[in-house]
Amino acid sequence: MSTARTALETEEHQALRAAVAALGKRYGRDYMTTVIREGKHTDELWAEAAKLGYLGVNLPEEYGGGGGGMAELSIVLEELGAAGSPLLMMIVSPAICGMVIARFGTEEQKRTWLPGLADGSLTMAFGITEPDAGSNSHRITTTARRDGDDWVLTGRKVFVSGVDIADATLIVGRTEDARSGKLKPCLFIVPRDAPGFGRNQIDMELHAPEKQFELVLDDVRLPADALVGDEDAGLLQLFAGLNPERIMTAAFGIGMGRFALSRAVEYARTRQVWKDPIGAHQAIAHPLATAHIDLELSRLMMQKAARLYDEGDDVGAGEAANMAKYAAGEACVKAVDQAVHTLGGNGLTREYGLASLITASRVARIAPVSREMILNYVSHQSLGLPKSY
Repeated sequence: MSTARTALETEEHQALRAAVAALGKRYGRDYMTTVIREGKHTDELWAEAAKLGYLGVNLPEEYGGGGGGMAELSIVLEELGAAGSPLLMMIVSPAICGMVIARFGTEEQKRTWLPGLADGSLTMAFGITEPDAGSNSHRITTTARRDGDDWVLTGRKVFVSGVDIADATLIVGRTEDARSGKLKPCLFIVPRDAPGFGRNQIDMELHAPEKQFELVLDDVRLPADALVGDEDAGLLQLFAGLNPERIMTAAFGIGMGRFALSRAVEYARTRQVWKDPIGAHQAIAHPLATAHIDLELSRLMMQKAARLYDEGDDVGAGEAANMAKYAAGEACVKAVDQAVHTLGGNGLTREYGLASLITASRVARIAPVSREMILNYVSHQSLGLPKSY
C-alpha cells in the first residue's frame, strides 16, 4: 500500500509524509522487534528522526524546532507507525511536554528544554494517572505545597512511559488556592535525579521498547521555577497538553492499523490456496476494505483536531481530539484483528510481526483515556446529555 495522502494536506505535508515514510522503511518492523527482544531502546531511529528535524517539527523555530504544529507532528508518528516502527515517546516528549512548555513556560524554561526536545538530546515524560484516581482527575492526590521559595511534591503516579530514559518528568500535582482553599491542578518539571523521586517498573504483558513505571514522590523539593507557567492557569495548561496527547494517540493507532492492513493486503494478493489468490474472495476482501475505510475516516478527524489545535481553538480541538482518538482506537483494533485473521496461523508467527500487535493495538483504546470516558465526554459535552457521575 502506498503512503497515505489526502486532499486536505498541503504539498509540504505530502512531502513530509513521503520523507518520513522513507525513513521508517529503512528501519521497519524487524528493527522494532529486535529492539524489543534485546531489551533496548529505539535510540538509532530516535536520533535519526531528530537529526532530520522530525521530532521537533511542531516546536517554535526560535527554540530549534520546525515551526509547525500538531498537523506536522502527527504525520511523523503516523508514517513511522505505518512502517512498523512507531516512537511512543513522541506522544509524550515533543507533543505533550513540548507544547505545554512552548505555550505556557517561562522564557528560561523554553530556553532550557525546547531546543533539547527538538533535537532529541533531551526527553521528558508525563505523569498524571494515579492508582486511586483513574480517569477522575479531580481525585488526584499528588500535592505541592510551598516551603519558602520552594515547592515540595508528595504523591504517586502510575503508567508513566519512558521514565528510565527521560531527563525529567512533567508531573501534574495540585496546589491550594489561597483565595478559595480548594486544590487546583498545576504542572511541575521534576528532574530524574531529584532526591525523593523514585520509580518502579511495572511488569507489563505489552511488548514495547518504552517501559511503564510507578512513580513515588516523597517530599521532592523543587525550586520555584519548576512550576510551569502561571499557577492560576493550571487547568488550561493541562488541557493544552491533553489535546496533543489524544491527537498523537490517534496517529499512533492509525499508523499501527495501516501497518497491519498492509501486511494483510500483501498476503491476500499472493496467498493462493485454490485457483485465485485469497484476496479475490469477498469474505477476505470486504473486511479489509472496511478496515481501510475506518482508518481513512479516523485520519480525517485527526486532521481536523490538529488543525483546530494549531489555530488556537482549544475547545473545538478538545471535542475533535477525543473523537479522533476514539475512532482511531477502534479502527486500529479492527484492522489488526482482521489482518491476523487474513493470515490465519501465519498471523500468529514472528515472521509476519502481527501477533504482538494484538496486545499493542489495545493501547489506543485504553490510553490515555478509555473509550468509555470519551463517550461520556461526547454525550454530555457535544450532545448536552446529563452526567451520570
